Amino acid sequence: MTNNFDQYPPVMSATQLSEALGISRAGAYQLLHQETFPTLQVGKRLLVPKDKLLFWIEQHTGGMRYEV
Repeated sequence: MTNNFDQYPPVMSATQLSEALGISRAGAYQLLHQETFPTLQVGKRLLVPKDKLLFWIEQHTGGMRYEV
């Protein structure tokens, strides 16, 4: 799978996360609520730093191919 994350901002919302990963918004929120997922909470908003997301993907896939 190849994905271009350049189009996303440095800190991504749940909607952007779902688009980037090709999952539902509900699935994105499930990830954002996992203890081991790199979530940033600002007020009530749950966000993910893009660089932490890419590192998380690499750790959990054993070498998934993507463009940065």
